[in-house]
Order: sequence, then structure tokens, then C-alpha cells
Amino acid sequence: MAMTTEEFIIKMREIKNMGFVKSLRKGPTGIGYTLESLLGIKENALASPDLGKVELKAHRSESTSMITLFTFNRKVWKMPPLEAIKKYGSYDNNHRLGLYYTMSLKPNSHGLFLYVAEDTISVRHIDGITIAEWNLEALTEQFNHKIPSLVLVYANTEERDGNEFFFFNRAVIMHNTTKQILFNQFMNENLLVDLRLHDKVTMARNHGTGFRAKEDRLIELFANTTDLDI
Repeated sequence: MAMTTEEFIIKMREIKNMGFVKSLRKGPTGIGYTLESLLGIKENALASPDLGKVELKAHRSESTSMITLFTFNRKVWKMPPLEAIKKYGSYDNNHRLGLYYTMSLKPNSHGLFLYVAEDTISVRHIDGITIAEWNLEALTEQFNHKIPSLVLVYANTEERDGNEFFFFNRAVIMHNTTKQILFNQFMNENLLVDLRLHDKVTMARNHGTGFRAKEDRLIELFANTTDLDI
């Protein structure tokens, strides 16, 4: 049975009172695994009568890394993907020709950049060619469908004798975004686009275009945010 928001708050108060706790797993995924283990939940089994399914993420307070929010490719390509790979691609460590680029407003070394307009965002080349284009309304719908609600738990970190310790001390619940918010976040380069496809001889193998955000600025992506009383 999923944990309600109220039950979550009670558990988080207990976890906060524990102070610094040793990570239960090495590496970057240790924080999420440790939090879920302490909460006694699996696969983000957190729910709210008002908000429905709630995504749970743990965040190292000092981290500025990027996380993937969702992928979205349907009917966005203006140039056939395989053609785009052959024209603008580069070779990866596996000697595959592909488009594995994080797109921002500044053109990369292959002349590709992210262009933000009032109703769309697109990947373009400096010669004027549009590679792919997304409607901002459709992106907003996809965002709200994939992440209707998110609880972000902040933790201070310490390293002791080669082990990482976490102090989970803040939790914020966030829900809903808008087209204007996403427009602003693309313009501020808090939201970026990851192209992830390569040449598979007669076709393009697409691993899904990822929409990524800076972990320490996730709160800026949502219209409604509330600090939980933990």
C-alpha cells in the first residue's frame, strides 16, 4: 500500500531526528536508495489523495548535476534522423556515428543549438536548418503527465573514513508546470535537451530525446511548491 503524504511527513521527522546516517550504497545512487530504505518504500510508492502518484527524489544540497525528467520524440523530427546523424554526427567511444549532444542556446562544435520561440523550441543548425521541433504546449502536457507531483528531499552530506553520510533535513512538494515556466527555464538554460541517437546502418537508433534540468533548481520548474513540515 502506498504511503500518503501525511505518513511521509511523520517518517521524515523520524529520519531527520536521526541526524547524519551512513549511505547504504556507494556512488551517486546512494542518496536515493538510502532515503527509500529508511522510508521503507519501494519504487517511489508515495501517494496523495489530492495529487495522485508522487515522484520522490533525494538531492545532495551542494550538487549542481543534471537529471533527466522525461523523454519526448513523437513527430518532432523535421529532418530524417539518419540524415541528421550523417550530416552533423560525431563518433563515440564505440566508434558509432551519432548525435549524443546536450543542446543549449550556444552552438556546439558541429553548429547545432537550441532555439527558443514563443510557442516552440527547436534544435537548429547555424546555417538555418531546423533538425527537430517541439511544441511548448505539448511539452507542458508531457511534463505534467510524467511528473504530476514531485517531492524533493534535501540532504547535507559528509564523508567519514571513505563513507558518505546524509542528513535529510528538508522536503518540498511540487506540482504543475506551465508553458510560460518552461519557456523561461529554457531561456535561462535550466532546461536542456539531450539528443541520444546513433547510426544503425539503415536506420537511426534513438534512445529518446531527454529533457534535463539542474538538480539544484528543480523547484523553479513548478507552479506550486510547498515546504513540508518535517
